[in-house]
Amino acid sequence: MITPADIENKEFSKAKKGYNEEEVDEFLDLVILDMEKLIRENRQLKEELGKVHVQVDKHMSTETSVYETLEAAKSLMNDIAASAERRAEILLKNAELEADLITREAKESISRYTEEGSRLKDRVETLRSRYRKMLEAELERLDFDGSDFLADFEKDFLPASMTETDGTAYAAELETEPAKQPVDLTKTMVNIR
Repeated sequence: MITPADIENKEFSKAKKGYNEEEVDEFLDLVILDMEKLIRENRQLKEELGKVHVQVDKHMSTETSVYETLEAAKSLMNDIAASAERRAEILLKNAELEADLITREAKESISRYTEEGSRLKDRVETLRSRYRKMLEAELERLDFDGSDFLADFEKDFLPASMTETDGTAYAAELETEPAKQPVDLTKTMVNIR
């Protein structure tokens, strides 16, 4: 490549009918100035181009890094989603197992309480039956001993003025009060049953 110094130092041979030396020198001076300017601009553009290449490389590297980060994020999101699905499945299974356990325990409790209720019902029926038999036996005893019991009762508790010979009692009020209906003590005792 020709430099401005090459142009400035170039010596031309003289010919008979040649160009005007001063015009050629002036023109060459202009060419030198323009060439120096172009060289400076070229150097400047090369520096800027180098900086742009560095920035492009940096951006390419950043873009690659961003792309790799995005890919890693996608992969991580897929892993998280899969993990969340597995966890949800496990939680659902645990809930189902717990529900089955609660249901089984409830059924066992119902069965146990039903059996206990049946036993208690049988015991109540047994007690009721025994109590009924005891009361019937006592009533039979009272029916059997009733006449003796009433006679003893009349002797012990009724004053002599209130008893009649037929086993009925009248009011011990004076004759001014109207007479009351006779009360049959044997019927009263039977009604107690």
